[in-house]
Amino acid sequence: TGEVGLNAGEAGTRLAVRFTLRQQDDRVKEIRFQVFGCGFTIAACAAAAELAEGRPLDAALAIDDAMVDTALKGLPEERSYCATLAVEALHAAVQSARSGSAVHSLSPTSEEDHAPRVTADNPIYRALMDTPAPAGISSEDRQLFACLLAVAAAEPYETSEALGLTRQELASLLKSHFPGVDPGLLAPRQESALQAPPEANVDVLAILFSHVPKDGSGKEIQTALWLARILAARAAHPGHLWVAMGLFERPELTAGIRRHLPSLVAANHQGMRWKRFLFKQVCDQTGGSLCKSPNCGVCSDYALCFAPD
Repeated sequence: TGEVGLNAGEAGTRLAVRFTLRQQDDRVKEIRFQVFGCGFTIAACAAAAELAEGRPLDAALAIDDAMVDTALKGLPEERSYCATLAVEALHAAVQSARSGSAVHSLSPTSEEDHAPRVTADNPIYRALMDTPAPAGISSEDRQLFACLLAVAAAEPYETSEALGLTRQELASLLKSHFPGVDPGLLAPRQESALQAPPEANVDVLAILFSHVPKDGSGKEIQTALWLARILAARAAHPGHLWVAMGLFERPELTAGIRRHLPSLVAANHQGMRWKRFLFKQVCDQTGGSLCKSPNCGVCSDYALCFAPD
């Protein structure tokens, strides 16, 4: 067994991969893997496993990032670390087989930073927060949406699309939460320089929509609807959801959801990590299985799904 990102204190705090293999006559007879990460990491591990199975241990050790990338017909440049992570875990498993150790663990040498992507001195965040605070809008909500706008503006996507919103919805959000902001602050960039953002999972979006509360007239509350769309869009990114949303700290994510989607917080009464919880809901609805453990509390991978706020 070879692991990357599962050393003491690491589990559940970063991308992680575990490869387990059976050897026979110095060859990889069978190989399996587990992933705590994005779809690109899962694909990279699947490619590495396919390349290694049935081959001599020396050949498995010769598998590198470029071979995994070629097998997948090219990972996006910003996801190249996924191939590195898969290869490191595969090599660790081979070293485990060679040395006879039960588990060979490594710390990742290359992965996305899981520190906050937006800080208080970010120029876009600062410009938004320096606008007059409108009546009826809390400082917590202004910070939430300022972080989201700042992180989205730094990406190679149309800012509205990066947040799962239309341009009209983005304009309404700016007007309601940051009146007087410079219209050019989030102006669309050259179309030729823009890319398509990761596609939101439609089932995750439907689950989020089901928790949007309504006002006295039966109309969906606009801010909650915006947040639902944004959560689905940002959950499509790799890594922790709170980091993808540009928040300063993990607890801000739960606090924002509690303010606007309270029934969703009630549904996640055990406090599972939000991305994990949302995709588990999709699996439960479609008859899939995200986890085979009958009881979260006794599962050895508990820390991958739960983390204190």
